[in-house]
Amino acid sequence: MSLDLTTLNIDSLQAKERIQDVITRTPLQYNIHLSEKYGAEVYLKREDLQVVRSYKLRGAFNKISSLSDEERSRGVVCASAGNHAQGVALSCKKLNIKGVIFMPGPTPRQKITQTEMWGNGNIEIILTGDTFDDCQKAALSYTAEHNMTFIPPFDDIQIIEGQGTVAVEILEDQKDVDAVIVPIGGGGLSSGVSYHFSKHSPQTKIYGVEPEGAASMLAAMEHGEPIELDKINKFVDGAAVKKVGSLNFAMSSQLLTSIKPIPEGKICTTILELYNKDAIVVEPAGALSIAALEFHKEEIKGKKVVCIISGGNNDIDRMSEIKEMSLLYEGFKHYFIVRFPQRPGALRLLVTEVLGPKDDITRFEYIKKTERERGPALIGIELNSPKDYVPLIERFKAYKFDYIEVNKDQTLFEYLV
Repeated sequence: MSLDLTTLNIDSLQAKERIQDVITRTPLQYNIHLSEKYGAEVYLKREDLQVVRSYKLRGAFNKISSLSDEERSRGVVCASAGNHAQGVALSCKKLNIKGVIFMPGPTPRQKITQTEMWGNGNIEIILTGDTFDDCQKAALSYTAEHNMTFIPPFDDIQIIEGQGTVAVEILEDQKDVDAVIVPIGGGGLSSGVSYHFSKHSPQTKIYGVEPEGAASMLAAMEHGEPIELDKINKFVDGAAVKKVGSLNFAMSSQLLTSIKPIPEGKICTTILELYNKDAIVVEPAGALSIAALEFHKEEIKGKKVVCIISGGNNDIDRMSEIKEMSLLYEGFKHYFIVRFPQRPGALRLLVTEVLGPKDDITRFEYIKKTERERGPALIGIELNSPKDYVPLIERFKAYKFDYIEVNKDQTLFEYLV
């Protein structure tokens, strides 16, 4: 899709004036740990401190406040995995209009509860579908059936304009930014930020980043147009989109310096590090831009870099899963299916000779319940250091243990672990 950017009527400066009484002007904070680690001047744009703990309120209120009185009287509908829903919910409350919000079935309970709280009687929530895209199809049908107005999460000029107010604030706080790392879900934030920088600081590089398991913008770039991915990893729920917006693709393809997919495991490690080192609580999508620093470390050395923390709506119940994924990604944790040698004391041999002195067994269960002591077992092992992995494998072989590395077989891993 070819788009003449000069024809777009996007003014995030005006949008900032329009929404300033509703949003929080979030801080741009220098981060000493990340700056020292990457040899750069790293700043965090703290949209996790926004009123609804994500930037989505900016676009939602900018869009809904522009509706006519007649449109407002009929009410609005949206589809969202959580953050856009909360922005729409608070906008409905502020403007006293009815809203119907469709959310995917797997949406974390914390985000559902928050949405209900912000709407405070002005909204109805309908859970449907397994992904955002399934949810949106249902929402669009409902909108047409009830003659209401659909508030899209990203593929809309006024939504993009509202998200671009993030860039307005960044440039008000730092005039000479060398690079901005922006997370991508459907592309509304990346479009708004990159467009504003192209007008007011064209020398600034804009690096787009998205989850490796839902790299829909990268797929669109490779195909020359938005395409719907057959399957996505829904872990980074705030950015797990099967298909990016057409307008967002047309803008981002011209304005972004690059796009890189970031492994979900690296995102989990970043969530834990931000909490432990800086007491910052972020959701997976919110950690995307900071996780991406590792993949841009050569480009950003000696530069002034802004990472946009897009949201902080993380459910505490997910922390055990986040820790597990981090350990797997960093090489601390490994799962094996082990068939013990047919000789006495094989289990003791595994514990005393195969495992290292500081290795821990975190999971042990026989796969065939009727063949204990002889049947294969699923064993989870946590290492003291990733460097201990190769010696562990060598000892498995030396003591003639028949094993399968479950980590290296995604289908087997999802089935067993």
